Amino acid sequence: MAKLSTLLDQIDTGTVLLPEFQRGYVWNRDQVRGLMRSMYLGHPVGSLLLWETSAAETAVRGGSAGGGGTHLLLLDGQQRITSLYGVMRGRAPAFFEGDASAFTGLQFNVDTEAFEFHRPLKMNDNPHWVDVTELFRQGPVPYLARFADDPDLANTYLTRLNRLYQIGDKDFPQEVITGANWTTDAVVEIFNRVNSGGTKLSKGDLALAKLCAHWPEARSTMRASLNRWSESGFHFTLDWLLRNATAVATGRALFSALDNVDVPEFQRALKASVDHVGTFLDAVSGRLGLDHDRVLMSRYSFPVVARLLELNGGRFDDAAHRDRVLYWYVHSALWGRYAGSTETFLQLDYDGVAESGIEGAIRRLSRWRGGKLEVLPDDFEGSTRGSRFYPLLYMLTRVQGARDFGSGLELKAESLGRLSSLQLHHVFPKGVLRDSYDRGHVNAIANFCFLTQQSNLEVSDRRPEEYFPEVEERHPGVLASQWIPTDPDLWKVENYLDFLAARRELLAQAAQSFLEELATGSRPTTEEPLRPVTVLSAEPDDARSVQVQEMVDELLRQGYAKPELDAEINDPERGRVIAEAEAFWPDGLQHGLGKPVVLELDPDQADLPRLQELGYEVFTSVDSLLGFVNRLRQAAAGEPDNQERQVQEPQEDSGDDPRTADFGKAMLNVYERAKSEADYTASFFLGMISELGPLGTARKLLNAPAVSDGFANLWERGRLDLTVEALVLRPEYAPLFTQEELGRARTRLEQFGYRMLDD
Repeated sequence: MAKLSTLLDQIDTGTVLLPEFQRGYVWNRDQVRGLMRSMYLGHPVGSLLLWETSAAETAVRGGSAGGGGTHLLLLDGQQRITSLYGVMRGRAPAFFEGDASAFTGLQFNVDTEAFEFHRPLKMNDNPHWVDVTELFRQGPVPYLARFADDPDLANTYLTRLNRLYQIGDKDFPQEVITGANWTTDAVVEIFNRVNSGGTKLSKGDLALAKLCAHWPEARSTMRASLNRWSESGFHFTLDWLLRNATAVATGRALFSALDNVDVPEFQRALKASVDHVGTFLDAVSGRLGLDHDRVLMSRYSFPVVARLLELNGGRFDDAAHRDRVLYWYVHSALWGRYAGSTETFLQLDYDGVAESGIEGAIRRLSRWRGGKLEVLPDDFEGSTRGSRFYPLLYMLTRVQGARDFGSGLELKAESLGRLSSLQLHHVFPKGVLRDSYDRGHVNAIANFCFLTQQSNLEVSDRRPEEYFPEVEERHPGVLASQWIPTDPDLWKVENYLDFLAARRELLAQAAQSFLEELATGSRPTTEEPLRPVTVLSAEPDDARSVQVQEMVDELLRQGYAKPELDAEINDPERGRVIAEAEAFWPDGLQHGLGKPVVLELDPDQADLPRLQELGYEVFTSVDSLLGFVNRLRQAAAGEPDNQERQVQEPQEDSGDDPRTADFGKAMLNVYERAKSEADYTASFFLGMISELGPLGTARKLLNAPAVSDGFANLWERGRLDLTVEALVLRPEYAPLFTQEELGRARTRLEQFGYRMLDD
């Protein structure tokens, strides 16, 4: 046993350190909040496992294991101790590696005994909220004046503050591994076993832990390379870089192959793999124009190329050889070569390049595809930027001389100069399609093109039949350069599906032509590499996109993992696409914990049974996902299901104000009108009214972090007048709500072009 305060002091003095093979801090705010609540209530929070050692050569973070005496290396309990240190000291410990916002700004409510993170509008003028870090810095006494007006309550509140303050005196159970016979390798094995039930470590994490035990700088050296690539717009992971280094060092796909690689050889392989990745990135960006993270195709193809370059002296033979490698790379990405049994196919391709270079890899890929590597029109039927064929569209734009509608210039940095910021443009604007076509058709790849930001703004929401003739008159041939069908009948909204079919034909022809050019090396070798351009993200302009973005922002604020947006999800056994999700957390909402999470707002276009069979948590609405997260949050904090509502939501007004009863009738009327006039049955909304009452329901929706599914559904039907936001802004009901709530309602409606008549 050791007092918590003693443990924190030992961290300050460098007596307690973190072994270098530990991963960084990965907890989120809900876990921190839950830990503090458990400590406050006196609930068990688990024990610590430490290794007592005097070995100066042991690699550590947060100090040095050298010098006299022994040190305690924290094997199990890093997340808990880091969280407690961060909250109580107001700063991260010296060994910290992660996101400090997870434990910054924790507040305690002396009235409800709830823990929440700082929200200015909710807490700044409320004396019940106390900054937990400040409490630990100065103790409970300074708060006497805050509650002096009511001695009885002051006594209760100070008792609660004192109980929280005294958690530093609580004993923390711990086990200590002692004895001079313990080696670093043996302790790493113990570490792996005790962590099997916590935040999961990948195979790469485990391999890296062993490496770090003998080469302390391994992780930081690898991160330095990752940071350099990140500054250039390409974001990779430690696991990915380790896979490249493993390929170079061993020619094997399994990380376990590193068990037989000594530190000097791994250092050489790591440096070589970084060089090989850089060489290939230059080719991918300069020759294919794939110059930023969103359009970078299959990352798992890179280790194969790294292996090939290692066997080929670190270089391509010539431009034709480079193009053959790129030909294989594009096809391996388009057909999801590594979307299934990744390590199996990697090993096959490592063996292929060892036998006969890139030709061996191409032969294996061709046999796997039934003897044919060909792009067909139907391949462009995907929707969203998560499709494999979105990068292909961007690549064609960059390499085939696509021209800007406004300026007529080729979309190359050399041509555009200061105009070199591009945006994704819907050829048929979403607004003109929404009433007649579903979301999948509206966001079809064949409805995308790239324009300069200025031209995108100029086109705005005009119909193609209006702006195409003007574009072609100013710059003859510009439509054909973007693979736009020139038949004016196809420019009409009623013929949109025929337009998509015709454009898919043109795109497939262009793609096949360019890939054959790569295969034969027919492009002149003196051509200058393409310079990167900037692709700007347009602001979300529909309720669904806004809803998803608001949800993601809220989850990131709470410390959950950043999802892949517009993500293509492949069957890991069969390689086929089973969903194009609005958001995807492949490692769970929190990295390494829980099942992969999928948000799929077009369930009819996804294989939901297969997703569930593969163990994914699948949500088909933002509301359901946020509800799931809220339950996780309550479970992490050890709260009953209804506590959050009791703390955060105003209770139903039971007074005699006749407007309250009228508002209840109006809410039910909105439900009935949505059902009869907009063909939308808001069953969940009706259930909320039954559970929370009309005012409680309205307040919950107005204070939610994202617009509701009901709002999004009514927006798609052009009936924002039937939303709760529109209802609460009516003069007769507005006095029932705060100015903040009314402002949020007004902002949401105005964001989508809807203004109240009285405005």
